[in-house]
Amino acid sequence: MKKKIFLIAAMCLMLLGLAACGQTDPTTVDYNGYSYEDLQTNCQGTVQTLAYLSEEDKSYYLENGAETVKNLIDRWDEAVSEYGAFVDYGEFQITKSGKTLTAEQTLHMEKRDAVLNYIYTYHSMEVEDITIDGIYSVGEKMSTAIMNTFMGIAVVFAVLIIICLLICCFNIFPYLEKRKAAKAAPEADAVAQIAAREEREETVDETDDGELVAAIAAAIAASEGTSTDGFVVRSIRRR
Repeated sequence: MKKKIFLIAAMCLMLLGLAACGQTDPTTVDYNGYSYEDLQTNCQGTVQTLAYLSEEDKSYYLENGAETVKNLIDRWDEAVSEYGAFVDYGEFQITKSGKTLTAEQTLHMEKRDAVLNYIYTYHSMEVEDITIDGIYSVGEKMSTAIMNTFMGIAVVFAVLIIICLLICCFNIFPYLEKRKAAKAAPEADAVAQIAAREEREETVDETDDGELVAAIAAAIAASEGTSTDGFVVRSIRRR
């Protein structure tokens, strides 16, 4: 019984110790050489610079600055156009996940709150990316997700309808070929009939010429009193 009580007490102490570790004050933690205030000052200084950057300086950085700086200026302009001008700072928090450290500075804008994210590689504390995202309610996120779902379903059905139409078009091609062949058949028959008629006419003409030659030969032989064996007709000219 005493062993069970001892084990229960030890488990309680362990849980209390884990809870105490989980409640460590983030402002007292060393983030690989950077303090909480350092990271917060970096985020807020970036916002101050972007909020009061002149158009001349902005053009200069867009032309000559590093790619990260150009992307940050573009994202800030997009955020201001969508969420309104910067008003004040909100909550600041630091999140570490694996090899990545994220410093999140909430910004109160005129139309909607946003968050500036500094994403660091923890072992070197090099900046991987800087993003500015709007803060949306659960209802807004759900409505956006539903709209995206419906859009995806609509796109899928549209593609299926197009595929069905293409398949139907492929089925029409054999019908068109058969129709074309059916139209061509009477023409071929007509051509064949014309050719046969011309051939018969030529045969009749040749037969008529032979009979005419025989009649002429017989008439000449009768007038000369000879046989038709010695006659040769070279040609016949019709007038």
